[in-house]
Amino acid sequence: MIEETFHTNSPGETEELGRQVGALLEQGAFLALRGELGGGKTCFTRGVVQAAAPESAHLVASPTFAIMNQYPGRVPIYHFDFYRMAGEADIDDLGFTEYLQGEGVCIVEWSERLKDLLPADHLCITFRYDGDDRRRITLEARGASSEILLSRLLKRIQGDKISLT
Repeated sequence: MIEETFHTNSPGETEELGRQVGALLEQGAFLALRGELGGGKTCFTRGVVQAAAPESAHLVASPTFAIMNQYPGRVPIYHFDFYRMAGEADIDDLGFTEYLQGEGVCIVEWSERLKDLLPADHLCITFRYDGDDRRRITLEARGASSEILLSRLLKRIQGDKISLT
C-alpha cells in the first residue's frame, strides 16, 4: 500500500492536485473521496475533469441532488455524490455497480457509504481542513492499479518539479 499526503493552501491548489491525478487516469480507475462538507471534494473533482475531460470541465458541480453527473472525455467520468443516500442498499438500487464494469472513471464523494460495494482496487482520497482555505489531502492506494496510479503521480510531481503552490 502506498500513501502520500499533500497540503494545499487554496481552492486553486486543490484543483491543481486534481488536474495532476486526472492527467494520469485510465479506464476503470476508481477514486473514493471522503471528508467533511466543504472539504474540497468537488473542487478536486473539477481539477480531475479539467485534465481528463476538458470539454466537460465547465459542467462540474456537486451532484448532491442529481446523485450522478457524467462528463464525456477521453475516458468518460462518472461523478457520484452519496451524501443523501441512506446506505448500501439505496446505492445498489441505483444500478451503481454497472458503472464499475464500464469504460470510464468513477469518482465517488461520500464513498464511505458504499461499504461492501467499494471496489477492492481504488484510490482513497481523504480531505481534512487544515485552517481557512488550507486542506490536508491524503491519497491512499488500495490495490495494484491504484498503486501504479499513485506512483506515477508522485514521479510526475517530483520529476517535473510541479508545485501545487
